[in-house]
Amino acid sequence: MATMTDLLIVGGGINGTGIARDAVGRGLSVVLCEQADLAGYTSSASTKLIHGGLRYLEYYEFRLVREALIERERLLEAAPHIIWPLRFILPHEKGIRPAWFVRLGLFLYDHIAPRKRLPGTETIHLTRHPAGQALKPGFDTAFVYSDCWVEDSRMVALNALDAFERGADIRVRTKLASARRDGDGWLAVLQDTRTGETSEIRAKAIVNAGGPFVAEVLNTKLGLNTAKHVRLVKGSHIVVPKLFDGDQAFILQNKDKRIVFAIPYQGKFTLVGTTDIPVEAVPDKKVEITDDEIRYLCEAINHFFKREIRPADVVWTYSGVRPLFDDGSSNASAVTRDYVFELDAPNQQAPVLSIFGGKITTFRKLAEHALEQLKDFFPAMTPSWTETAKLPGGDMPDADFERFFATVTARFPFLDRPLAHRLARAYGTRITHLLGSATSMAELGEDFGAGLTAAEVDYLVAHEWARTAEDILWRRSKLGLHVPEGAAARIDAYLAKRSTASVAAQ
Repeated sequence: MATMTDLLIVGGGINGTGIARDAVGRGLSVVLCEQADLAGYTSSASTKLIHGGLRYLEYYEFRLVREALIERERLLEAAPHIIWPLRFILPHEKGIRPAWFVRLGLFLYDHIAPRKRLPGTETIHLTRHPAGQALKPGFDTAFVYSDCWVEDSRMVALNALDAFERGADIRVRTKLASARRDGDGWLAVLQDTRTGETSEIRAKAIVNAGGPFVAEVLNTKLGLNTAKHVRLVKGSHIVVPKLFDGDQAFILQNKDKRIVFAIPYQGKFTLVGTTDIPVEAVPDKKVEITDDEIRYLCEAINHFFKREIRPADVVWTYSGVRPLFDDGSSNASAVTRDYVFELDAPNQQAPVLSIFGGKITTFRKLAEHALEQLKDFFPAMTPSWTETAKLPGGDMPDADFERFFATVTARFPFLDRPLAHRLARAYGTRITHLLGSATSMAELGEDFGAGLTAAEVDYLVAHEWARTAEDILWRRSKLGLHVPEGAAARIDAYLAKRSTASVAAQ
């Protein structure tokens, strides 16, 4: 018997989960399938910023920048646990962009959209400012502006959780095997990638949020052609031991006119990225950084910082393929980061909406616009609602994380301060769901290292669709760089034992 639904959403990245959340909150029934883990591809491989895109002004992307800056403020209110303000230092590099040009861009950045919570731009003298101590001599002036950090893969998980709690059916490690139009809707076959078992879905509409696989879904799974094209661009990042003190980030103007970020990362490290490398197709295996990309990022850092780095200093790398709408630009860095929709609905029946492009900052607005495209097919759909809605864990008074954190340390005094801070950041007000009535660390079960306990693993399995140690260490808890060697194997063994016990209890 096929499951009946209004929307079948293909893709469990930020766009797919954002649309699922919005749609189910408007009264639609939703099934979302993701062939791997939530945020398993592009959405966990970002530079982890909620930002307007300062450099997009150079390409006259004024609408995109304004929309992104408005969303920056909204998301900071909606998820203050996983999003927080970050000040960026932009050293002026003579000979690349004139100082007046940079000042003009920053003036527009400050005023093109309302700004309530973040401070504006200022000019500093690096010879006198503490931030200048990390830089090589010769950089005299810098501009300082605001954007925000985001825990990107947690943003995806929270959208999926909110959608699920409102009634959506979220299926991870489940791929779309095929789909065909059947009457006024779609008959789709989904396949569990672990067991091979299949199930049928009857959907009134399909949303193709396949990210870098959007064209493959259209051509191979749905048997449709498209006049629009996705431009695949690989972005890679490196993580190195901490390059500078302070909680500010740096945005560096490279000689090729690209920009490279250097961002504080997890206390001990600096995150450096990104590259822009055109690729023809998404590799079957995990996307990986090349030696040339590592050298490129090291050289960008070494041009600015006193503490130089070599490829041997890199402790971790990650890469993702960004699915950008092909606007014909010859330069990969100049390709628009805006999003474009393609609606295929012959005779106004059985629509499929495909999404090209987009960025994590604008996912909520993209979801609103996607459902506007489908409103004629769902006349009973209620109006948009997410503009002021909190994401799970974000419902803290006045979006004040520090005040909330004080209540966490008072309520759970047995947590050491770093662990309490990490858990408060990761789960916000949902921390009580994880810790329950515990009064000691022993009550949280086995410690796999870095404060990752069995209680947290159990929570991530039960509420956030984590299935493997990789899901837990690299996309949910972000503790992969901190746990001891062998932790992943211990977690997988624990998960296998947990699964066996669950089956035996049925």
